[in-house]
Amino acid sequence: MMQITLLQSSDLAVCSRAIRVCWQSQDKSDNGGERDRELIDRVGNKNKHASTLEHLFYTFYIQGVSRACLQELARHRIASLSVKSTRYTLKELKGEAPFETFDDRAAKYLVATGAEAVDRASLAALENLRRLLTQGIANDRAKYALPESYKTELAWSANARSLQNFLRLRTSRSALWEIRDLALAIFDALPEDHKYIFAPHIEPESAGA
Repeated sequence: MMQITLLQSSDLAVCSRAIRVCWQSQDKSDNGGERDRELIDRVGNKNKHASTLEHLFYTFYIQGVSRACLQELARHRIASLSVKSTRYTLKELKGEAPFETFDDRAAKYLVATGAEAVDRASLAALENLRRLLTQGIANDRAKYALPESYKTELAWSANARSLQNFLRLRTSRSALWEIRDLALAIFDALPEDHKYIFAPHIEPESAGA
């Protein structure tokens, strides 16, 4: 199951202070209160001076996404990824019994698509991979047999401007279903007092998904 944990986020005051440097209006600050919050929205969103939002940073711990989803995520620029190494962690499969059905044990390693034929093929690939590892084939060779549905995890950091772009594109109904779920989960994980910066970038049909 996909799980998103917010590891850290910048204080909104960092952004409002940076904006006020441009006009030397520090004396008008209310120390991160409603006036500063409105300033961030007006300058960063409504007036499109989105570079000011780059002072806000967020780091998420993302668990339970597929390698297919990871590929989609890696296409987004101005973000940092630290990904679980398959080369060093495939040993987790070596002690497993043969995989015969897509049960909870298989779900520990694979993201199910809901398409039975696809999930059967993923299960077969997982079993093939397990067999390769038990034959003593090195992880850095065996990993080439990984199915795209194989689960991974990562730390992902992005500034607010990049995160707006990510949410705008990936909450679209035309986005890959898994990364759409990820985008909505990331939005949900944001601090409540930060969500107003990103809510306009969520596709309306996705908001209640």
